[in-house]
Amino acid sequence: MKNLIYLIAFLAVGIVLTSCNKAPEGAKAVTGAAKEMAAKATAGAETYTVGANSTVTWTGSKPTGKHMGKLKVSKGELKVNDGNIEAGNFTIDMTSNQVTDLEPGKGKEDLEGHLSAGDFFEVAKYPTGTFTLTSAKPVTGKEGVTHSLTGDLKLKDKVQSVTFDANIAMGAGKVSAVTPAFTINRTKWGINYKSGIINTAKDKLIHDEVAIVINLNAAKS
Repeated sequence: MKNLIYLIAFLAVGIVLTSCNKAPEGAKAVTGAAKEMAAKATAGAETYTVGANSTVTWTGSKPTGKHMGKLKVSKGELKVNDGNIEAGNFTIDMTSNQVTDLEPGKGKEDLEGHLSAGDFFEVAKYPTGTFTLTSAKPVTGKEGVTHSLTGDLKLKDKVQSVTFDANIAMGAGKVSAVTPAFTINRTKWGINYKSGIINTAKDKLIHDEVAIVINLNAAKS
């Protein structure tokens, strides 16, 4: 009986450690060199202004757990023609970063400060990030997905092309674009702190993959 109890305890610990070791969940985004050619809208396209209630949420993890946070979208616009998004862009306010899984006085402020510093986003030097749409392709037969979006994502002084799924809804002078969680490799944007690429010990590293969810809400201008 004691051996059985020990075995169960051992398996339980193993399950917990395994779950903690996992990188954030989400479809891996296709990344590559920047396209450097923004999508162009036709002459008849209508402009929709991205609202202040738009956000980019993130989840990062390490062997001992994970943290989640939220960034505000400060501005942006989408060009829509005949029910299709033809072009668009938005700006991320990197100074707005909030850690959402910690309470004030319990590590929240310390982590937010560290993420703002040079090890991560270096917001004093790079207060904004940008996304510029280079392609929007309709998708059929994929639950909860209407489009595949490609665009140039700029964080700090690095730009990479990123392709991910989105669910785009239109109606009553409004457009919403919400992505399922997708993951990007932070090192492609020069965020290398405690990364595996610099031979960080496994029990100290922070996973390179970060899960992202984009939620844009725009109204006809």
